[in-house]
Amino acid sequence: MTSVPTPIPSRTQFVLDAIKHRILTGQLTPGQALVETELAAQFGVSKTPVREALKTLAGTGLVVMSQYKGVTVRMVDADMAREVYDVRLLLEPEALKRAVRLGASLDEARDALTRADQATDTAERSLANREFHRALYLPCGNPLLGRMLDEVRDQAALVSAVAWAASPSWEREAGEHREILRLALDGDADGAARALHAHIASFVQRAFPDAGSEAQGEDGQA
Repeated sequence: MTSVPTPIPSRTQFVLDAIKHRILTGQLTPGQALVETELAAQFGVSKTPVREALKTLAGTGLVVMSQYKGVTVRMVDADMAREVYDVRLLLEPEALKRAVRLGASLDEARDALTRADQATDTAERSLANREFHRALYLPCGNPLLGRMLDEVRDQAALVSAVAWAASPSWEREAGEHREILRLALDGDADGAARALHAHIASFVQRAFPDAGSEAQGEDGQA
C-alpha cells in the first residue's frame, strides 16, 4: 500500500512552532528580545516567515511588539497571571464537568498523564501537562468553549513555565492531576470539577501570591 506523505509545514509554521516551543519550555525567557535577523539566521529562513510568526505569537499573547523595544517575550507578573487564570477558573472546571456528564473518553488525558510521569526533562513534562489539561476540557460537547480555553492555553503555559523555573512543584501537581482524573473516570463530575478548580487556584496562589482574590475564595496548572 502506498503511504501518504506527511505534508511539509510552511516555513512560517515551522518558525512559529519553534519559537513557541522555546518560549513555553523556558529557553526564551520573559523580556528577552526576539531579533528577526538573528532568528532568521538560526532557522535558515528569510526574515519574512520570522516576521509573520512573530505577528501570530503577538496575537496569542506570547510576545509583545513595541515601536521602541521591538519584539520581546511577554513578561509575566501577578496581573497577567490573574487575568489568564481567572478565565481558566471560570471555564475549565465547567468544561470538565460537562465532559464527564457526557461520558466522554478520557483516554488521551490518561495517556498524557503517563507521558508526564515518564518525562525525562522539564520541556517534555510541561508539554505533557498541557495536553493533560486540554484532554479534560476539549470533549465538553461545546466546541466554542474548547476554543476559548485554547486561546488562553499558551499564556497559561507561559505563566507555568515562569513559576516552575522559580519553584518546581511537579510532584504536587502530578498528584493533583491523578486525583482529578480518578474522580472524572469514576463519573464524579462535580467532584472532578471542584478538584480541578482547587488545583488551578492553588497553583496561581503559590506562584503569584498577589494574583488577586478570585482564586482565593474557592476550592482550582498547572
